[in-house]
Amino acid sequence: MTVGMHNDREETPGGTPWLPVAWRRGYGPRALLADLIAGVTLAAYLLPTAIGDATLAKLPPEAGLYACLFAGLVFPWLCGSRHTAITVTSAISILIGTTLGPIAAGDAHRFAALAACTALCVAALAAGAWLIKAGSLVSFMSETVLVGFKAGVAVTLASTQIPKICGIGAARGGVLENIRHLALHASETNKASLTVGLLALGVLALGKVLLSNKPVSLLVVIGGIIAAGAAGLEAKGVKLLGDLPRGLPRIGLPDVSRHDLNEMLPLAMACFLLAAVETVAIGRMFASKHGGRLDANRELLALAGANLAAGLGRGFPVSGGVSQSLVNEGAGARTPVSGLVAAGILAAVALFFTALLRDLPEPVLAAIILMAVVGLVDVRVFARLWRLDKSELLIAAAALAGVLASGLLHGVLIGAVISLVLLIRRASRPHVAILGRIPGTRRYSDMERHTKNEPVPGVAILRPETGVVYFNADVVHDCVMGRVRASKHPVHTVICDLSATPLMDLAGAEVMSRLERELRALDVRLQIVEARAAVRDRLRAVGLEEQVGRVDRFTTVADAVDAAQEQRRDTPGAEGHPRKSPHPARPSA
Repeated sequence: MTVGMHNDREETPGGTPWLPVAWRRGYGPRALLADLIAGVTLAAYLLPTAIGDATLAKLPPEAGLYACLFAGLVFPWLCGSRHTAITVTSAISILIGTTLGPIAAGDAHRFAALAACTALCVAALAAGAWLIKAGSLVSFMSETVLVGFKAGVAVTLASTQIPKICGIGAARGGVLENIRHLALHASETNKASLTVGLLALGVLALGKVLLSNKPVSLLVVIGGIIAAGAAGLEAKGVKLLGDLPRGLPRIGLPDVSRHDLNEMLPLAMACFLLAAVETVAIGRMFASKHGGRLDANRELLALAGANLAAGLGRGFPVSGGVSQSLVNEGAGARTPVSGLVAAGILAAVALFFTALLRDLPEPVLAAIILMAVVGLVDVRVFARLWRLDKSELLIAAAALAGVLASGLLHGVLIGAVISLVLLIRRASRPHVAILGRIPGTRRYSDMERHTKNEPVPGVAILRPETGVVYFNADVVHDCVMGRVRASKHPVHTVICDLSATPLMDLAGAEVMSRLERELRALDVRLQIVEARAAVRDRLRAVGLEEQVGRVDRFTTVADAVDAAQEQRRDTPGAEGHPRKSPHPARPSA
């Protein structure tokens, strides 16, 4: 929601000039406190995941820390979503690790430079997409796609976190691989890890019921660190976070050649596509949940700025993170200020407090993620889709299956493709309403919906309820001709109401002209009424006015019906086709 700066400052005493305008309204001490608490919780989760994903990317642990730190300082100022957290992700990390190895040829320094340069390339692609407003392409993902996407995300994340609670460790693969890994190694479950994880889950569940919107997850993190030291959990086999590297990198461009850029371009495009789809999907997920509307182009701009900062800061490509964003939201974040707080904490930890989270048990982090994704699966939504529209249920199921089988990106893309196919199918098979007179009036409406409407003897009135273009014009033509041929009584006039036709291309106008010729051959007159200006221009361009008479915006369906009936009374038994309109010529709009 966009509001004026003056109004914002009136609503918030003293104003918040340091905050982007979109977040100022109602922002005060309570919102700031909530963002501070959420930022601390988010930082507690970002630290271990950043280090773990850097390992997946075959980079030093600090690379993930730097990427989250520098991206987190930029992304909040540009993004439109209040809860999306920018981070490194497992999918992009795996892409980096498996693609750059052959290019770097075993040189660790060169590998790090190529990874940072990939982030800069992603930033350039995102900036270009923002300039041409390509964010609208991502809007083809329907809300139904997001239903399946969220359910798939929940199952995927659960499959990676349950093994961690058991002390087994995730399989680093898809859902099926993680389930198989858990089943094969279930006997290796560490009792201490399972106990800690279940206790954390219990506290979080109680907190969600009894202390709604309170920083329960932060208390669980602190309690886990204290328990690890007091009970000697590490000695009992509970995996802890461990030591973190210290210091910040030198800011600057990575040392790569033009040839390297050519080799990295396919990787950068893949990372950009993955990051754009995930970031916008996450933003739309929260917009749907909390109300409002997401500007996808703004998210692309934020993605460009975040990757630019990550690349200059010796990190690697970043994206909106699902689990990180859910943790951020669950901790009570009000605005992206929580992301700034998290980035500030990451900087402080990197510089001064590397041992702060050493004793954080991994099962505690896994419990926080599991509680964050509980609300993503809503069986009632699937049941509602089953009742109301099974084709929409197919879209959600396809997105869910795609996420489970091929990962987040493929799941969303599969759902989006199915959405487009169904959209094209619906547009190519438009509804053509058959109109009848509303009893006691001169108004006409769809007889299929209003069965008490009265048909007009000898007159067929039809209204295409869509634009008439090249891929659906023949459907309109066939519907009109079918109505004429199937009528129990002879039809002498067809009235085509184009009031619900916002556009017509040249192919559609040509089909309308052909329709007139075929009706004339059957001694049936075609009358076109209530066409919009752009549609009238198309019809005149193909010479239809010379066939049916003047097409203007003044003649209504009722006028055309009255004229047709009057003409039949004046010429009893005549079945000829008049060449001109019976109405006096009126000025065209």
